[in-house]
Amino acid sequence: MSSQYLVIHMSDPTGTELPQSEDQAMLERWVAEGEHADRLSLGGPVAGPERAKSVAVRDGRTLITDGPFPEFKEWFAGYDVITADSIDEAAEYMTKHPVAVLGRIYILPLVALPWDQE
Repeated sequence: MSSQYLVIHMSDPTGTELPQSEDQAMLERWVAEGEHADRLSLGGPVAGPERAKSVAVRDGRTLITDGPFPEFKEWFAGYDVITADSIDEAAEYMTKHPVAVLGRIYILPLVALPWDQE
């Protein structure tokens, strides 16, 4: 049975730079494979930290902070929602994404909220 996974694309200073043409070609192959396997759902890049905000409510006070956030060593660069039969299958598929070379990828199973479980 297939499950959905949230894939988070992160920057990583230990990643390897790719020329834009290689990055684009790798991404296009990854998308084509995902579309052929009916694996892709939502996804896309996000703006950099200078356009981000942080939101928290503490002791009834709302705290909204403009980015960038100096405590971040990596930056969230984009996301995908993919379908796979297992997290291992999802991880294998994600090895073909350029961010696997440029940065780091986190894969999280999507689950129901506790009150939505049967």
